[in-house]
Amino acid sequence: MAEIVNLRQARKRREREDRSAQAAENRVRFGRRKDEKVAEEVRRAQAERLLDGHRRDNGGDAEQ
Repeated sequence: MAEIVNLRQARKRREREDRSAQAAENRVRFGRRKDEKVAEEVRRAQAERLLDGHRRDNGGDAEQ
C-alpha cells in the first residue's frame, strides 16, 4: 500500500528546504564573522577621526 502524501505539506516542505539552502549559500557568500565586523568598524572610526583631525578650519567661509 502506498503512503498517502499531502501535496500542500510536501510543497511547503520543499519550499522551506529551498529557502534554507539559499540562506546557507548567502551566509557563505556575504556573511562576515562578528570579529570581522567589529574590526572593520574600528578601522572606519579611526580613519574618520584621522581625517577630521587633519581638516582645515576656515570659519565656514571657503573664500578666505
